[in-house]
Amino acid sequence: MADILTLASATQLKDDAVGKVAVIGSQGTAGPALWAARAGVRAVIFNDAGVGKDNAGITALAYCQELGMAAACIDARTARMSDGEDMLARGVISHANALAQSLGVQAGQSCGDAADALRAATQFSREPSAADEPQRHLLTQRNGIKVWGLDTGGLMTEEDAGHILLTGSHGGLVGGDPASANRGVMFRAIIHNDAGIGPDDSTTSRLPVLDTLGIPAALVSAASARISDAQSTYYDGYLSLVNDTARAAGGSPGMSAKDFVDKLLG
Repeated sequence: MADILTLASATQLKDDAVGKVAVIGSQGTAGPALWAARAGVRAVIFNDAGVGKDNAGITALAYCQELGMAAACIDARTARMSDGEDMLARGVISHANALAQSLGVQAGQSCGDAADALRAATQFSREPSAADEPQRHLLTQRNGIKVWGLDTGGLMTEEDAGHILLTGSHGGLVGGDPASANRGVMFRAIIHNDAGIGPDDSTTSRLPVLDTLGIPAALVSAASARISDAQSTYYDGYLSLVNDTARAAGGSPGMSAKDFVDKLLG
């Protein structure tokens, strides 16, 4: 029977994941599913990130089904995002693909019981498509300030210093690490997805850390913008939470992300 591996993020997947059931604190979208497939996991459980606009938080399930991989998501309200151990301990399944259901995984089941059932999954064999890799998008620019859309915060680089970022990632610290709030990059401002606002500030905890750095930070509602889709953050998103620095810069809940970016650009 396959072993069970817990991770805070799909970006932490390594060679030791091959053949294991992975319980990953990332949202259930195509990017994390792609990385899980590349790592060769046997089956996977993600966080549904509040499901959100266009069911974006569970799109990994159909993606994995096409690859032949059993997959499920836990309800974002039941366990912390970016914390695979917490998901395994207290998460409750909200959705599962047909392959996972055939192994007995169902909504309302504990994540621990679901992971145990997925140990009997057959290893998938199809190759994932590189076309599903998260991307960077130049959204607009003014007065030398660029507004970048990053489908995942992992695409942040040192060259983003001084510019405005909108991501498809949730607004929580990865593994609770304060350094993950900005990865050492002093960008001008940032907007994330609130991923349904999970327990224990797990999807909002970047905001106060960025306040200490004097960086305006806000979240868009998962119901308004597709998680893992930075262009949706910009064009569709409405702010649900702002930090004190963002509020001082003119941001407020209910404002569109695009309008807030316009304020930041002056």
